[in-house]
Amino acid sequence: MAHARFPERTADVAANLTSPVLGRPICSNGTPWILYLFEECVENVWEYWSVVIGLISMLCFLLSTLPQVYEAYRNGKVEEAMSFGFPLFLFSGDLSSLIGCVLTSQLPIQIVAVVFYIFTDLLLISQFLYYKIKNSSSRKHTMLRWLCFLWCATSTVALLILPKFITDNNTSVNTQSASNSVEISGYACGYLASIFYLSSRLPQIYKNFKRQSTEGTSYMLFALAMMGNGTYGLSVMVVLPALTGSKQTFILKHLAWLIGSLGVLLLDLIVTTQFIIYRKNRFSKTMKMMNVPEVEPLLFEEEELSTL
Repeated sequence: MAHARFPERTADVAANLTSPVLGRPICSNGTPWILYLFEECVENVWEYWSVVIGLISMLCFLLSTLPQVYEAYRNGKVEEAMSFGFPLFLFSGDLSSLIGCVLTSQLPIQIVAVVFYIFTDLLLISQFLYYKIKNSSSRKHTMLRWLCFLWCATSTVALLILPKFITDNNTSVNTQSASNSVEISGYACGYLASIFYLSSRLPQIYKNFKRQSTEGTSYMLFALAMMGNGTYGLSVMVVLPALTGSKQTFILKHLAWLIGSLGVLLLDLIVTTQFIIYRKNRFSKTMKMMNVPEVEPLLFEEEELSTL
């Protein structure tokens, strides 16, 4: 999941929106709703569709974990189907992305989106721990169950407060982001987040291979993630024809997020292949089990006729 769409644009946008002449219209040819939400002056069709596709990507990420939460609630055995490394690496990647967004002075709507991603990660982790404890036979786990709920509630409250705290201190963040070292640190967090995102799929792929099954995991999680990562990469590439500066510099500044998005997209294709193969195997086993009761009586009847 890559979240920071245009890491380098905030300073440029702020400069474009500041008019030295009082009463002069600001971004007169731009799209009003994009200017209001993203403080971004979009004056051509390439930039417009880049923003729209980017919003579709964000929506896919926002919805991606909800099917898995429902699937875990429905079967109650998420610890058997999901590798704990999957939500843990997702959480680490989103946390690194949040730090990168703050250091590179991303817009409030982007920071709020990343905080929501972290909330859904904590929801997956809490749900995993809860069912791990619930399905265990140890008597000591009653206290741990309440601690799990307390941790989830505390995290929820903290994440509700965090966006307001970050946006209220946006002035000081912008001052710090003027430093090259802070900006480099922000991009380093972007590469670190990409590593975490790529690592998140590997434990789940191994778990599926070891079980020879994907039962208990929701495919919609990976399908929406693929849509989100694919549309994110498209949103970055579609703006290239409208660039007036160096396209190579633009791609290099987005490289960390592109590696994370497109790399995870390829790994999710492997997960998709696992879903197809293991579902076929489960279907064939079910058909064999259904045919067994029908064959055995016929064999018994043949034996009785032969004895007569």
